[in-house]
Amino acid sequence: MRKWIIPTLSEILASNDAQHGGYGSNSCLVSPTSEECTLADKPVKAAQQWHVAIAALENLLRQTLLQDTVDENCSASPQGVVLASFAPAIANPQLISKLPAWTFTKDSWQHQLLPADVTCVAAHKTLQVAAESGIPLPLLPGDPLAQEQFCLVLTAQFSFVMVLAENGGVPIFLFSFEPEVVEQAWYALRARAVLTTSESVLHLDKLVQQYYPIAPDYQTVMHFSRLLLRHMPEVPHEEVRDSAIRNHNSELSSSAPRSDVELLQAFAHEVRTPLTTIRTLTRLLLKRRDLATDAIKRLEIIDHECTEQIDRMELLFRAAELEKCTAKHSGTYLTAMSLTQVLQQSVPRWQKQASRRNLTLDVVLPQQQLPTVVSDPKMLDQVLTGLIENFTRSLPPGSHIQVQVIPAGDQLKLQLLPKSQLGENDKGHQSTVPPIRKSLGQLLTFQPETGTISLNITATKQLFQAIGGKLIVRQRPHEGEVLTIFLPLDVKQTEYCS
Repeated sequence: MRKWIIPTLSEILASNDAQHGGYGSNSCLVSPTSEECTLADKPVKAAQQWHVAIAALENLLRQTLLQDTVDENCSASPQGVVLASFAPAIANPQLISKLPAWTFTKDSWQHQLLPADVTCVAAHKTLQVAAESGIPLPLLPGDPLAQEQFCLVLTAQFSFVMVLAENGGVPIFLFSFEPEVVEQAWYALRARAVLTTSESVLHLDKLVQQYYPIAPDYQTVMHFSRLLLRHMPEVPHEEVRDSAIRNHNSELSSSAPRSDVELLQAFAHEVRTPLTTIRTLTRLLLKRRDLATDAIKRLEIIDHECTEQIDRMELLFRAAELEKCTAKHSGTYLTAMSLTQVLQQSVPRWQKQASRRNLTLDVVLPQQQLPTVVSDPKMLDQVLTGLIENFTRSLPPGSHIQVQVIPAGDQLKLQLLPKSQLGENDKGHQSTVPPIRKSLGQLLTFQPETGTISLNITATKQLFQAIGGKLIVRQRPHEGEVLTIFLPLDVKQTEYCS
């Protein structure tokens, strides 16, 4: 499908999210209240996220723009600008008077704003009044931005952008305080305004220039996160209780596991949200040029640790979501992808992960070029990283992990083999007893020796199945557990190469 040269806001935010690990968030901000996890739920959840963020944004703007207001007669002077879709996103009357809203509309209208007989002076004055009060900006027919709901806010205290859209047919909600991302969004909107209402762009430029995207104070981002949590609708416990009563005879055995899964999903979200805020603030601090070298190193460690735990929580959340899904469609979209690229990006991270536990890891690749496989690129990296993390935690210090990649018919086989660093004469004394694992609910296991909580084998297998793969676990004498992952090859490429 042909794409527009000017990107949409969802493309800008999604690209930033993929490159930098998420200054925004496309995860659920609200817990689902339905019994099923189906595609029909996703638009409702995404819309809830939008409304929660709008409420949090209005609260934040009221507290930053109205707290110093003494004379109501002074409220007419702009203190920022809002660019939104379809209808003004900000509804508070006091904020509207301080934040002129420029609304992009799908409806066609007369681009000639003023009659031809109006003098230049009158035209300039009229346009300036319109710029201060906000005017509609039409979109060209067929512009994909018309399918997105967005809001961009520029003030002297912070800049912010959020968007509700669809990605591959799945509704997503993204937001960002990052000035570079807000700047890209502004340029994308300005380019569209130039095409349809070039007369008003000059006045919009002057207004935006006063409030150009800036990095926010870390307290602003933290406060917004707290407001998001405050406005999140609570799961109606009465519905859960009534549902349990109604299904007592037929689903009594499954009600406890379902509650266990929902608890895990809520826990993963509650942990991930503050970690995302901490990582965002850390990355904002890393952009400062006056930091000492030691401070930069410590901030980079914080960023790494937050990213590692955010990915871990996202994996738990995803596993819980799959467990709740009864529909065949898991919401995962498979595509042809390069496994070589995934390995190039991930292997150094896996090796660093292993070295922290006094382990070594290497990857053995076939001599021929690796074929293209069919999977979900982002999910495959997360699931493999989570699997290797759990694998390293189960091995004694001094062990070596070998990852072998072997073509196997119409599949590609990845095998994780533990290799002892002990000599041949010591192998008979090597312990081959698998680590003790205790079940925690339906999806988790606990290793008492290490205090590690991780996804159990069944949940991990479900994750691999969701991304088109298959996981097999074998216990080998004198070696321990051997994990084998099968990924389907891209049939089109295989046929072409043959």
